[in-house]
Amino acid sequence: MTAYLIRRLLTVVPVLAVVVTVVFLLIHLIPGDPVSVMLGPDATLAQIQATRQALGLDRPLHEQLFKFYARVVRGDLGQSYFLDRPVVTALLERAEPTLVLTFSALLVAIVIGVPSGIVAAAYQGSLWDRTLMLISLLGVCVPGFWLSLNFIYLFAVRLGWLPAAGYASILADPMAALRYMVLPAVSLGFNQSALIARISRSCMLEALQQDYIRTARAKGVSQRSVMWVHAFRNALVPVITVVGITMAILIGGAVVTEIVFNIPGLGRLIISAVLRRDYPVVQGVILVTATAYVLINLVVDVLYVFIDPRIRYG
Repeated sequence: MTAYLIRRLLTVVPVLAVVVTVVFLLIHLIPGDPVSVMLGPDATLAQIQATRQALGLDRPLHEQLFKFYARVVRGDLGQSYFLDRPVVTALLERAEPTLVLTFSALLVAIVIGVPSGIVAAAYQGSLWDRTLMLISLLGVCVPGFWLSLNFIYLFAVRLGWLPAAGYASILADPMAALRYMVLPAVSLGFNQSALIARISRSCMLEALQQDYIRTARAKGVSQRSVMWVHAFRNALVPVITVVGITMAILIGGAVVTEIVFNIPGLGRLIISAVLRRDYPVVQGVILVTATAYVLINLVVDVLYVFIDPRIRYG
């Protein structure tokens, strides 16, 4: 296991290097100049050239790329052009809302998706099965922003139960943070629960058709034990895989939800950075997101060993 982890961690380096290179080249090929945006339309040509020289944007593209590599190795993601602070500081300031939203939505997706898939598999072909799969189909088809707006209208505007938008720090006021996070977490998690439900149902149906399930039933094992102890544990590996994928999607895909609910997270940060051509911030957010993707995949692979003892990494 240790040798496998070392090999996997070593593969992170080339993956992130490719991601950084592609992102760096793409954002520099996008039309627009951050200096012109920064100084405004009244700036003179001399001011623009002086600012470009101060920021190092007048250097050849390959020199800027190698300079960026050197900073990343030192843990320095550069200085934001517009926020007047290091990119690492800006990311840390915006990380809490995104992480709270991600884990809350993931919890909602698991709580809805896994039991729905198990119940649908246990009552295959019944009204329960058809109803739950119809709901999961709606979860796949309904746009997240539309669901968010309807939640705001119903629970915030009409009923007044929850705030329509905003964010409260979970460290400063946990109860207020919970009230602000219910609507965005449910709207974001419901969309992702659909995939988890369908995968859980499919894996449970496959497990329930195995010989060991028939043997357990022939021995008089209760239906609950058959479902949860025998079938669910053997169906858990693909479910864990899709949960890991869902978490990675939530980290990078919460942009629309953050905008709709006015949550000051990484999603809003990168949108404003793209509009203002704030290259260091865009590169920093994407690099952090890509690193999270790789680490989540690594954690999922490690969990396989604990879930299924038959899996071994040499």
